[in-house]
Amino acid sequence: MNEHAYSRSRNVEECVAGLHEALRAHGLTLPSLGVDPVTYAGYRPDPLIALGNCNVDTVRALTAVLRAAAAEGRAEGQAEG
Repeated sequence: MNEHAYSRSRNVEECVAGLHEALRAHGLTLPSLGVDPVTYAGYRPDPLIALGNCNVDTVRALTAVLRAAAAEGRAEGQAEG
């Protein structure tokens, strides 16, 4: 693996780990969360993260967390005022 590929791989894995921790802080788990294997199959400037399959209860819980964050003005991309 060349240096660029190693760095990209490490950054993608760190991103996945960060999402896992953030979800866990809200009591959520996406069982199949991980790096899409296509990411390792060559040069991709935009690595893919597989969010995976989850059950209806997990989808409802994730939806509730996202809606609460949006209502509190913490949703990403929303200007603070």
